[in-house]
Amino acid sequence: VAFKMYLGITPSVTCNNSSRNEFSLILDKNPLVEFVEELPAGRSALCYCSLLCGIIRGGLEMVHLAADVTFLQDRLKGDSVTEIGITFLKKLDEKKYRRK
Repeated sequence: VAFKMYLGITPSVTCNNSSRNEFSLILDKNPLVEFVEELPAGRSALCYCSLLCGIIRGGLEMVHLAADVTFLQDRLKGDSVTEIGITFLKKLDEKKYRRK
């Protein structure tokens, strides 16, 4: 819902892991790509869309889930789609985050 509300896109979800702690979000169209013309020479390792990974990771931490969020494919680097991989690491201790 948040992707549709804030970015105007709906990602596809794929889960290829038997332990069910990993999944990928596939973005056919990445609206952030519209703001980047070309990666600078010598800076091909830059990932302008890392902002999305940080937002997803922060949102999961707000509901007490630790996760590793990384880009697996990026349209800016010539891939056909943008793919974000999410791996759940653990459930965070809720007692530590409660208000007193």
